Amino acid sequence: MRFPLRRTFASAILFIATQTVFAQTPKTVFIESLTWTELRDQVQAGKTTIIIPIGGTEQSGPDVALGKHNARVAVLSQRIAEGLGNALVAPVIAYVPEGSYAPPTSHMRFPGTITIPDDVFERTLASAANSFAVHGFRNIVFLGDHGGYQNDIKRVVAQLNKAWSGSTTRAFVPPEYYGTSSDGYAQILRQHGLRDDEIGTHAGLADTSLLLAVEPQMVRLDRLRSGPKLGPADGVYGGDPRRSTAELGQLGIDAIVSRTIDAIRKDTAGR
Repeated sequence: MRFPLRRTFASAILFIATQTVFAQTPKTVFIESLTWTELRDQVQAGKTTIIIPIGGTEQSGPDVALGKHNARVAVLSQRIAEGLGNALVAPVIAYVPEGSYAPPTSHMRFPGTITIPDDVFERTLASAANSFAVHGFRNIVFLGDHGGYQNDIKRVVAQLNKAWSGSTTRAFVPPEYYGTSSDGYAQILRQHGLRDDEIGTHAGLADTSLLLAVEPQMVRLDRLRSGPKLGPADGVYGGDPRRSTAELGQLGIDAIVSRTIDAIRKDTAGR
């Protein structure tokens, strides 16, 4: 009789342990992976900084996937939030201003690019920020991965902080994030012997290397290596991505993460 009892007892312990594992809150900074009660508890425990990642769906040449900005800002926001320790990450905003569609201008000349008007974009950011303020977040941080809408974000931040005057909630757009991913990263690449005609401003070596460091499957690397030099007609501006590597990209990723964490800590110190 003892053996069946032991087996039953062991099964009960295993069942309880399994249920305990399933009941645990997942170790993630992405609010999409949390329940509303788990999110509430984390905010009450002190995670009152929310990062709103802003990407964009646009062409980046024939060898880089359309979701480059979305994938990149998601990974960077995750690492920044984990480094801060008191932050969570909102869903990526993937629909952003990318030019006109009547007639098509800018990246809208290439299939797959999606655009929305600036005022719609700004209202979306403001609505998201106000939603998080209602739910207890006190530091609303916008991280924009694309240069075309940086002024839109700044306008929204100014409007929000004016509206929230007298409250404990503030909006931030740390310039170190985009500044490091553009001019700052270009300077790092120059220090490693890369030329400006390789680095580029869009879909060149800099852009492609950063993506290789976080989502290499989104780059058609074999075709890129063996293909001809690309230009504006291909959607590549001022650069040559053929010598792009994940190792070069990691230099930029590390700099963006560390500098942005420092900037956010400085902006939110004492709050």
